[in-house]
Amino acid sequence: MKAKEIIIIGGGIVGSTAAFYLSQHPDIHVTLIDEGTGSATRAAAGIICPWLSQRRNQIWYHLVDKGAAFYPDMMQDLQKAGITQLPYQQTGTMVFKKQDSLLSKLASLAQERRERSPMIGHLEVLKGQEVTKRIPPLVTDQGAVLTYGGGRVDGGQLLDQLQELFQQQGGCFIQGKAQLLPNKQIQVESNRYDYDEVILAAGAWLPDLLAPLGYEVDIRPQKGQLLALDTDFITDDWPGCMLHGEIDILPFEDGKIIIGASHENDQGYDLSLDWEKILQMKATATSFLPDLQEYEISHTRVGTRAYTSDFLPFYGRLADQPSILVASGLGSSGLTCGPFIGWQLAQLILSHPFAFDATPYAPNPYIRFQQGRDSSCSSN
Repeated sequence: MKAKEIIIIGGGIVGSTAAFYLSQHPDIHVTLIDEGTGSATRAAAGIICPWLSQRRNQIWYHLVDKGAAFYPDMMQDLQKAGITQLPYQQTGTMVFKKQDSLLSKLASLAQERRERSPMIGHLEVLKGQEVTKRIPPLVTDQGAVLTYGGGRVDGGQLLDQLQELFQQQGGCFIQGKAQLLPNKQIQVESNRYDYDEVILAAGAWLPDLLAPLGYEVDIRPQKGQLLALDTDFITDDWPGCMLHGEIDILPFEDGKIIIGASHENDQGYDLSLDWEKILQMKATATSFLPDLQEYEISHTRVGTRAYTSDFLPFYGRLADQPSILVASGLGSSGLTCGPFIGWQLAQLILSHPFAFDATPYAPNPYIRFQQGRDSSCSSN
C-alpha cells in the first residue's frame, strides 16, 4: 500500500511538532520544507507559565493552558525516542509586581486557576529576602508570585531535537522556499512534490503562501529580539523571572541567562539587529541583577512572530479546501501553545479523535477568498 504523502511547509514549532508525530507512522511519508529565515521559534527562549497572565480572553487562555499541560507529555515522547538532554525544565516562575495590591490580586487569580490547572503547583507570594533567597544576586524592592509549575524552554534546542527525530523516523527535510501549485503540488526551486495533504505552518509568511490560491490572510508580523549572557552564576535551579513590561529573565544551566524579548510592531519582516534595543533590554535586566553589567553579550537572536487582528491563533483545515491545513497567529505565546497545536494537526491527518474543542480556533474567520480572483489551485 502506498504511503500517504504529507508535506509540511514551515519548520517552526508547529510544523516540526507535527512532523515528529506524523513520521512515527509507517503508512505516512512526511516531507518538511523550511526556508530557514526568521523563525520565531528558533529565535526564542520562553517561559511556559500562562496561568499568571492577566489577559482576559478566555479562548486564548484555554488554549495556552492546555499547551502548557502538553509539555510533560511531549517530553516523555522525546525521551522514548531517545532524547536525554531535554530542552524544557520546570524550575518555577516568578512574576513581579510593583505594588502589594497588584501582587495580592495576581496571587488570588493564580489560586483560582489552580483548581482547574493543577500543573500550576505550589504557589508562594515572595517579598524582600524571600525573593533574593530564590535568586541571590537579585536586587529589587518588588514582590513576586512564584508558581512551582512554571517552566522554561529553549526554542532552538527543541526544534533541533524534533527535526532530528523526524528524520531518524524516515521523514525528509528540504531547505528552500516552497510555493503552492495547482493539483496538489508544491514547488521548491525546480523540483515539484505531490501531496495528499499539506500543513502550512509558515507563521507570519502564511499570507505569501496562500496568495497564489486567491486568499487574503489576517496576519501581521512582529519583530522580536533577545540576547544571552554566559555568567559565572549557578543558575540551574533559578526560576524564570517575568518583569513588569515585556522583558523576561530566563536562567538556563551552566550560568546561561537569556533576556528578552522585544515586541516591535512597526518593523515588518526586518530581521536586522537593533543594538539600541538590545542594550535597552540588558539595562532593564541589569536593574534587577546589577552583576550582569560585568558580562558581555554572548549572542543575540532575531525572529518574526505572527499576529491576527484579535490576537488569537488559528489552526485547522480550510473549509473549502480540506486537504490544506493551516496554523498561524500564535504571537508571543507560540512556544507555549505551538507544540499542542502541531500535535492536534497531526491527529487531524491521522483521523485520531482528541478531547480538546478546537472550534474557536478555526481558520475560516481569518482567511478570506478574494472574490473575482481566478485561482486554478484546487486541492479537494
